Amino acid sequence: MSDPVLTPISHEQFVADVRALAAALRGSGWRPDFLVGIGRGGLAPCTYLSHATHFPMLSVDWSSEIEEFGQALIGKLAARTQGGEKLLVVDDINDSGGTIERLRAALAAAGADLNQVRFGVLIDNSVSKATVDYRARTIDRTVTKDWFVFPWEALAPTEDVIHDAQLVPERIA
Repeated sequence: MSDPVLTPISHEQFVADVRALAAALRGSGWRPDFLVGIGRGGLAPCTYLSHATHFPMLSVDWSSEIEEFGQALIGKLAARTQGGEKLLVVDDINDSGGTIERLRAALAAAGADLNQVRFGVLIDNSVSKATVDYRARTIDRTVTKDWFVFPWEALAPTEDVIHDAQLVPERIA
């Protein structure tokens, strides 16, 4: 397998994407009670979005696979939706859709009122198996095979970034 094309996202582009996501949210008229950053990739966008919109932020460390920082918190979020609170789950990219599908399923299994949960991303893959409610911009993975390197990932060794990209080869091949 050849190395993927790594496309860095500048801090300026990242901020522009957060502003676009904030504008999409404002334009919808829907107001979440909380933004929920999904670790790792959704934490930085969610923090910036929280500052841009003044909505309070919570976080779930989904990537660690440690029960008390991931699944246990999903249960607490689900309970909040049962009380009528609205959540906007934020991630960096909806690529294959795997993360969003797993989160939706976990929230549903924990008894969440999914009518109270929406999803927002900086980059949305139009052919993803999952859908999102808000996006800053859209790509089509059948055309765009670049692996986007967000500012927080730029600190990782290049071989680690390439390894992550190659975990789901159909995204980049």
